[in-house]
Amino acid sequence: MTETAASASERAHAARDVAFFFLRLGLTAFGGPAAHIAMMEQEVVRRRAWLSREEFLDLLGAANLIPGPSSTELAIFIGYRHAGWAGLLLGGACFILPATLIVLGCAWAYVRFGALPQIASLLYGVKPVVIAIVLQALLGLGRAAVKSWMLGAVTFGAMVASFAGVDALVVLAAGGTLAMIAKAVPERGGLRGVAVPALSTLGSAATPAAAAVASASLLGLFMVFLKVGAVLFGSGYVLLAFLRADLVDHRHWLTESQLLDAVAVGQVTPGPVFTTATFIGYVLHGATGALVATLGIFLPSFVLVAVSGPLVRRLRRSRTAGAFLDGVNVASLALMATVTWHLGRSALTDLLTVAIAGSSALLLLKFRLNSAWLVLAGALVGVGRWWLQ
Repeated sequence: MTETAASASERAHAARDVAFFFLRLGLTAFGGPAAHIAMMEQEVVRRRAWLSREEFLDLLGAANLIPGPSSTELAIFIGYRHAGWAGLLLGGACFILPATLIVLGCAWAYVRFGALPQIASLLYGVKPVVIAIVLQALLGLGRAAVKSWMLGAVTFGAMVASFAGVDALVVLAAGGTLAMIAKAVPERGGLRGVAVPALSTLGSAATPAAAAVASASLLGLFMVFLKVGAVLFGSGYVLLAFLRADLVDHRHWLTESQLLDAVAVGQVTPGPVFTTATFIGYVLHGATGALVATLGIFLPSFVLVAVSGPLVRRLRRSRTAGAFLDGVNVASLALMATVTWHLGRSALTDLLTVAIAGSSALLLLKFRLNSAWLVLAGALVGVGRWWLQ
């Protein structure tokens, strides 16, 4: 086999690995962006060794600095780093596809029967597993990211600001700026942070669908979600605010109840929260609307990663830019830690959920068990508990 043929075969094999991994992750990644990031870290850093912890942190920092869904953009970054341009497309598309199909099924049931499938019992067992997965990732990434007392101070400040409700983009920018200043002037450190309340988890069943107040064109639907994907930073709550302003107040395409149902479905199904767009598109225009809305909200992420992906390594080679990236990285971990605290308060509600989280953490840290199996086991425990009751 010639060197060119061998290289082509290696690229094809890497692309297949990316596709299969993110398809599986898209089926099992409950819990929102923090959980998605933790599962990616376990697989691509610990188990598969596609990236070092430092490389993973740099990609995470870059994903947090651009608008759009951070965990989806991280999947696109990882795919690009491991398998080139084919990996860029496959990483994002395969992570999005399972969630899109699941949400599409929920939207069909919603429109046809006027209600959503009850999944609160499943989430009861899954959420404690998510806590353990995120904690494992935070421990590993924290050891690699917090390289000095100054970065430790930035991390602490970012967590304090996050609990105070400071916007995520402000946290990241301030963390990077403080680290850059401290690198340039070592004798003058800084303690400040900024962060965001990131993840929200909605677990209640939705109310019946109602007809939209006004009709939506396919082009208008695409443009609304393209704008959201191109400018939105933040959590599901921020997404809710954007969509409410555009779809309920301004265009009158949805009722308040329909919008809340759509956001709930996007948050309690696996994969990206932005699949809320799939649900809304189906409610407004059937399967074609679902496709158009999904394409609109995720397209900017692929474009932004394609533009910024080649720049990440160049930034790391610059002393000043590298210091800024270090600050962004620890601020990103502070956001994850704050999210985990809030999620833990809603997930660990009794002795059984505490036991699920504790045993999951033990299996992850001591035996390095694949997180997908733990998510499945947690779901079975939740469904079994509901059946017994």
